Amino acid sequence: MGIVNKCSKQMAKRRIAVVGAGLIGLSTAAYISESIPKCSVTVIAEKFTPNTTSDVAAGMLIPHTYQGTPIYQQKQWFRETFDYLFAINNSSEASDAGIHLVSGWQIFKTIPDEVLPFWSDVVLGFRSMTEEELKKFPQHKFGQAFTTLKCDCPSYLLWLEKRLKGNGSQVYIRRIEDLWELHGKYDIVVNCSGIGSRELLGDLEIYPVRGQVLKVHAPWVNHFIRDGDGLTYIYPGIHNVTLGGTRQKDNWSFSPDPNSSKDIFDRCCALEPSLQRAQDIKVRVGLRPARLAVRLQKEILVRDGKQLPVVHNYGHGSGGFSVHRGTAKEAARLVGECLAALEGSSSKAKL
Repeated sequence: MGIVNKCSKQMAKRRIAVVGAGLIGLSTAAYISESIPKCSVTVIAEKFTPNTTSDVAAGMLIPHTYQGTPIYQQKQWFRETFDYLFAINNSSEASDAGIHLVSGWQIFKTIPDEVLPFWSDVVLGFRSMTEEELKKFPQHKFGQAFTTLKCDCPSYLLWLEKRLKGNGSQVYIRRIEDLWELHGKYDIVVNCSGIGSRELLGDLEIYPVRGQVLKVHAPWVNHFIRDGDGLTYIYPGIHNVTLGGTRQKDNWSFSPDPNSSKDIFDRCCALEPSLQRAQDIKVRVGLRPARLAVRLQKEILVRDGKQLPVVHNYGHGSGGFSVHRGTAKEAARLVGECLAALEGSSSKAKL
């Protein structure tokens, strides 16, 4: 934060455009607007809530491992995100932000290699399940019990947008075909376009993992249940229960698949038979922006002798909610470095 604070005091107002209005775009824009107050932040996106991929997500804080990102880094992002949301949960903002605590079980058919996952000391009350608890799941041999946080996604996105506007940030609905469209109007571009980065930047390392879930009315379900394979899960929220799911790599279809819906419902009912009484079943589909590692880096684009500083923050796949605040903080730090470079260039030009 030292770079950011130093810049904010010394520089004239700089214009920053954040491309993308899903969870990563809005949370990154919010962190920048909070930590670099003398910058003006504008969010530009083709889609806002309730039409983003983030709106489909269950919003559970249970990390997914990124093979290309060091574990210590993933843990730091998760801890920063958990602590941030836990503070909101303990405030008067909790209801508006759609954040609440939820307890439950992660269960396994065989004992996993990692009995203690890297995030076990970040969530609350992590422990192995008792034999008595495991009787509820006769097909499973091992389990973990803990309490974590859950975001009601549309509520949280609206809350972030409201905070941005309250800080004086602008929000525009517009499709960006090329980041160079923003050159001259903005000093720095922050790219949070998710799966859109494949077309926008030609990044072939990012690919869709199609997720189909069911949103059902089952208010008696109070505990989450997550199969260790990460494919079958029951996540109770404020307004509905999310049942999942699918992980279909390189599948670009947004059309609900009835066979997948039946399979999801049957798998979840096998874990929680009372779901047979669930009502008001809705099908939602989203394309997770998957990548071997989250792309968090700065880049100077050059065209016709002109330069455009860009900070990338995308490729969070299935785990965006678990690390979004941590990666937003890192992106803001990189923006601070870009601002320092711009100020240095301006000083030299004056000399």
